[in-house]
Amino acid sequence: MFVATLLCDPSSPKLDAALPANLRNAWGGGDVIWLMPDVAAEFALASVPANVEQVWEECQALGVDLVIQPMEGRRKKMLLADMDSTMIQQECIDELADEAGVGPRVADITARAMNGELDFEAALKERVGLLEGLDSGVIETVLATRITYMPGGKELVSTMKANGAYAALVSGGFTAFTASVAAALGFNENRANTLLEEGGKLTGQVAMPILGREAKVQALEEISARLGISEAYVLAVGDGANDLGMLQRAGAGVALHAKPTVQAQAKIRVNHGDLTALLFLQGYAVSDFA
Repeated sequence: MFVATLLCDPSSPKLDAALPANLRNAWGGGDVIWLMPDVAAEFALASVPANVEQVWEECQALGVDLVIQPMEGRRKKMLLADMDSTMIQQECIDELADEAGVGPRVADITARAMNGELDFEAALKERVGLLEGLDSGVIETVLATRITYMPGGKELVSTMKANGAYAALVSGGFTAFTASVAAALGFNENRANTLLEEGGKLTGQVAMPILGREAKVQALEEISARLGISEAYVLAVGDGANDLGMLQRAGAGVALHAKPTVQAQAKIRVNHGDLTALLFLQGYAVSDFA
């Protein structure tokens, strides 16, 4: 059995009841179950419809995400999440670069790297190099004044943990940020790169080895093995090209508001919903949120 989930942005509830009802009828599905009024609904299916991609595009035009996945095993035991532009709304290195006066140059490199146009490690080294001499105290300033959390993140982590899941934050960014974000959102652990400092200034270098695409896959392998769970029970979420490895390996890999190259290769795409979409996809109703 499969399950079709339709959802939209909770801040702009506009899922018309006729849409899931019509799709259920057209596809011969089960009863429509509302997970959140006007925001998320689901129904069971015996098989994946042949016209699912066409219907997905039509739903996108309405501001609605459509996901069809196997019913069995969809409630996951581990969350593996990217940080920048996933759990938070910014790219930390772009914010630091803005403080250093090289914002546009670094932002351009970041955008190209996240779309897979540049080698991640080389791009990271180049961007960090442009931060040489920046007062390390700027990190705290950026955390306090520039970083905002992606809507639904706290609910996602709290609800999955309340139901026995483990939450890990894995970022190609920096530990100076992941430690704070992980603590604020309730992650069990975090992994990221380390910016090197000397005399209260950034040296323009990052500790080796650099945590990139393969390190995120390694985190998936190591943590799931340590927990004694199958990778099929891992829910991974990210937006950039360096997330593709873990998105493709996880039982459910969600491209959240992702770059085009990532969307083209991801199993699950969420372009309109926020992070609570990952709870709806597991069958949690809003009344189940922790």
